[in-house]
This record gives sequence, C-alpha cells and structure tokens, in this order.
Amino acid sequence: MTSILDNPAIRQAILSVSVEQYHRLGESGLIPVNTELLKGVIVEKTIKSPVHSWLVQFLVDWLRKDLPPGLHVRQEQPLTFADSEPEPDVAVVSGCPDDYQSAHPSTALLVIEVAVSSGELDREKAHVYAAAGVSEYLVVLPGESVVEVYSVPHQSAYATVRKFDRGELLNLTSLPHAVLDLSTLFRG
Repeated sequence: MTSILDNPAIRQAILSVSVEQYHRLGESGLIPVNTELLKGVIVEKTIKSPVHSWLVQFLVDWLRKDLPPGLHVRQEQPLTFADSEPEPDVAVVSGCPDDYQSAHPSTALLVIEVAVSSGELDREKAHVYAAAGVSEYLVVLPGESVVEVYSVPHQSAYATVRKFDRGELLNLTSLPHAVLDLSTLFRG
C-alpha cells in the first residue's frame, strides 16, 4: 500500500514548519515530544529498542574516552539548522556544554544515527547534515553489521560514502584518534 506522501503533487502541497514555529508548537503541547523537524516537516521518532540504546551508549563511551579538548559529546540532543532540528543519537560538537545554555549547536563535527529500523530515514538525514556542514555522518546498521560513513559535505550532499563491515577498523577523518574495531560493536 502506498502512502499519500509518495505522491509528488501532495508532497509539494505540504505546508512547511519553521524552526521557530516548531518550538512554539512544542511549547504549546500541540505536537508529541517524540518528534524532530526535518526540512520543515515534523517527523515522529521511532521507539528505541534495547539494541539501539546499547549501541548509542557504547558509541558515546567510545568517543568520550579520548576526545580532544574543545569538543564534547551530546547524546540524543537537538542540533538547530536553518529548516531542521534533528536529535541525532550522538553528536560531537565544539566547545563545552555551557556554550549551549541558550541555543543548540548549529553544526557538528560528527553525527551518528543508529538505524535498527530507520535506515531509510537516517540515510535521508544525510542531506540535512551535509547542508548544515556536519563534517562526518555515520549510519550504524546493526541488522547488517555495517557502518555507512558519509564525509566531505558539499551543499546538501556528501561527496564520499564508505561502508565498513564487522571486523574492519572504522577510521574517522573528523576524529583521527578515534579508531573502532567493528567486531566490538557488532558482537552477535
């Protein structure tokens, strides 16, 4: 069964929501808390499975171990862009937590999404992150034991997409010290 949103004419007729409007709708209680704004569209986030939660915590712990000064890890917290406010599973941003008391970061060095059941949506988010200048974007696909690494953002796309499988070493260009043996991430 196809969705009404699969029709291009319907998709073009959708009214976009600005980041400001999104905030006001949230403050008024008119939208569920479990949402994010992507390209002016309010999207309901998927429920987090135990595997999802474990992977996110594993990745946060891994990144925090050797993070250089001047960077910090945010877990499931918003990033505010021109027409989007995603809440990535993991983001590495510049500065310290106190820098973001009055506004969310407007970009990130690294963003990671864990896609247990949301691979298609998370791949679509690559356009959002590239447009915001996020240096490197990872989509972790536990069902396939694969990590897709998007790098070299240009406008609303990444110039490079690489896949790393279980047993390979994941090397990040955005954080050269951060190397991960994927057999420790995909243990099953």
